[in-house]
Amino acid sequence: MLDIDVSVVVPLFNEDESLPELTRWIDKVAKDNNLVYEIILINDGSTDNSWTVIKQLCSENKNIKAVKFRRNHGKAAALQCGFQQAQGKVVITMDADLQDSPDEIPELCKMILEQDWDMISGWKKRRNDPIGKTIPSKVFNGLAKMMTGIELHDFNCGLKAYRKDVVKNIELFGEMHRYIPALAKAAGFPKIGEKVVHHRERKYGKSKYGLGRMKGMLDLITIVFVSKFGRKPMHLFGSLGVFCFLVGFIILTYLTYCKIFMSVYNMTQRPIFFLGIICLLVGTQLFLTGFLAELTTRASSDKKYYNIDETINTN
Repeated sequence: MLDIDVSVVVPLFNEDESLPELTRWIDKVAKDNNLVYEIILINDGSTDNSWTVIKQLCSENKNIKAVKFRRNHGKAAALQCGFQQAQGKVVITMDADLQDSPDEIPELCKMILEQDWDMISGWKKRRNDPIGKTIPSKVFNGLAKMMTGIELHDFNCGLKAYRKDVVKNIELFGEMHRYIPALAKAAGFPKIGEKVVHHRERKYGKSKYGLGRMKGMLDLITIVFVSKFGRKPMHLFGSLGVFCFLVGFIILTYLTYCKIFMSVYNMTQRPIFFLGIICLLVGTQLFLTGFLAELTTRASSDKKYYNIDETINTN
């Protein structure tokens, strides 16, 4: 069995019109550049004819593999499933709407294999999108760059390339597909580069993303926490809990001293008394939160966040 040079993972939702053209294009680019390849199509609960089209494509090209979800789980779950299936030395992700160009594949592979990058993120420097998408994207990317410390212009670009080890050592859930660079860095893969890629106009259908994508900004807080404390939540909650508890303990010890040795009365009517009580309670709660989070993290490390209905040509 030949070693696979590149795995192209394509998450999709209601893209039956674009799939034949996309797979033919990838096939042509791979053959023109002598790349042994596989295409992994992840049907994320499509309600159109996508799965019928996919089954036909798989019967025509044995390099195409496919997974069908029972319902729509989101892009992060689709990518996670595709990463688990991928066997190529380089794993490339792209959207199914033909706005990402497969012509970028050879150069992306070269940057990973020859220039020793762990990950290359596409940068849609010139976007063929309406202003309602470009302005929120600029705001989002500015915040993501500031909070993660990773110098990328386009975190949300679907066209990315990874060394195989990277995708096998990160876990995606929720809306975390937007923050794969941060997850990769946290997993010990700091060599993250960027490549300007061609962004094409949508040829079929319409965008599946609306204003709801803005909720991804809320995940910035989550990703900062996950990257630093995801596997050790006790380090954060425990430290804060101990600090609050000590502050409360010192306050109440001082008030007790004043009551006993300085004959100061009406201590329980002072605001500082209530501050001390609150600090003790908050400190205890934070410590217990960290303890429970630690137990939960260890218990759920192998949990899957999607349900597979059917597969084609996959192991």
